[in-house]
Amino acid sequence: MTCLIWFRNDLRLHDHQPLVEAIAPGQPIIGLYCFDPRQFGHTSFGFPKTGAYRARFLLDSVADLRRSFQALGSDLVVRTGHPETVIPQLVQDLGIEAVYWHQEVTQEEVAVEQALTRALANLGCQTRRYWGATLYHPEDLPFAIAQLPAVFTQFRKQVERHSQVAAPLPAPSQLPPLPTIDPGPLPQLADWGLSEPVADQRAVLLFEGGETAGLQRLHHYVWEADCLKTYKQTRNGMVGANYSSKLSAWLALGCLSPRQVYETVQHYEQERVQNDSTYWLVFELLWRDYFRFVCAQHGDRVFYPSGLRGLNIAWKQDWPRFDAWRQGRTGFPLVDANMRELAQTGFMSNRGRQNVASFLTKNLGIDWRMGAEWFESQLVDYDVCSNYGNWNYTAGVGNDARGFRYFNIPKQAKDYDPDGTYVKHWLPELRQVPAAKVHTPWQLLPVEQKRFQVQIGVDYPQPIVDLAKSVKTNEATYNAALDHQ
Repeated sequence: MTCLIWFRNDLRLHDHQPLVEAIAPGQPIIGLYCFDPRQFGHTSFGFPKTGAYRARFLLDSVADLRRSFQALGSDLVVRTGHPETVIPQLVQDLGIEAVYWHQEVTQEEVAVEQALTRALANLGCQTRRYWGATLYHPEDLPFAIAQLPAVFTQFRKQVERHSQVAAPLPAPSQLPPLPTIDPGPLPQLADWGLSEPVADQRAVLLFEGGETAGLQRLHHYVWEADCLKTYKQTRNGMVGANYSSKLSAWLALGCLSPRQVYETVQHYEQERVQNDSTYWLVFELLWRDYFRFVCAQHGDRVFYPSGLRGLNIAWKQDWPRFDAWRQGRTGFPLVDANMRELAQTGFMSNRGRQNVASFLTKNLGIDWRMGAEWFESQLVDYDVCSNYGNWNYTAGVGNDARGFRYFNIPKQAKDYDPDGTYVKHWLPELRQVPAAKVHTPWQLLPVEQKRFQVQIGVDYPQPIVDLAKSVKTNEATYNAALDHQ
């Protein structure tokens, strides 16, 4: 029997159950990655669905998986087209009798799976779907996904008390030769109308896609740089490569298995130290699990403007202010520095994401889906469940939302960038402004603007909104929605 393994967001050889089970009987296998042109179209608000940084990371990851296949005596087949069309055609042409893949949980991906399953059933081809994106397998949870706790803390406490994390499956040491078939070329960014992104030397890390790079990053952060022992204390940083693990991009495309990360943490705890920081990396993996299970439970509600709570807030779609936000021209340096970093590198710290999302929704009152789609387009580590789960939460429409909570931007700037190091890193026009005034440049007197070589309103914009007044206005809008729920 010839078996086809359809690779999706699982671009690795380690801890890959479909691959392990396909090669166990010694049968011929075909590994396939299919570039779906729908993923390179536009979002509902008109942004490129997959921007240049994320597309480059994806291409790197597929190329790395192909090299891994070749090193083990096979090759990765690459095609471009709709999987529900491409795969049945391969099944017919090559006499493939079974197709295995890792399942997804969100609307677009599930629709493709369902269409593929129907097409293969009509051909009499066997199909097997596997779960492989989370630390905990759904079958090992102490509750059914339909009974998932509505609050993360309850979820975390129950799984930590009652569930076990399975050991990651080893990568194969050899693969059977690829049957006679043209492996196909890798596409180029230009095929999707994208230009090669220019590496910015100010970036925290030059992300290279693929399992090889992901495992190297994991090893470097944990063992070589020895940063895991201080992760909890440094994770809210914004400048430098090692303030946090930066594993999210490789986890998002499945170049790294969360169970592999967990096992590495366990080994580190046994060999070096076990403390709050080593636990906290696992804690973050649990958040990632939670958002995936939330999407499996609620389906496409996570994409509704009313979110998981069904809260009908009168969101604005104010394009001039939205454009100022995404271009880093709001007049608030902490927000602007983060948005420029995102646009120029495809990455932003977790602390930055929380602040800019809060500013968009709680200060500007702009439709959170616009922000979520911009992140989808730009982030090199975009993960549909984590992205939309976090935006639901920040906008106050998630199932674990706690009323009108917002980030106090000036206080956040003082707490997490007290010397203005981060802001000056990304806003060169403010480089000469002293730390005491760099987060509030609109307060500079004309003589100070001349001294520090920045003209507010010309070189750097005036604030587009009054922080205190905007919070009160948007809180009233939020409470009105609650009253009518």
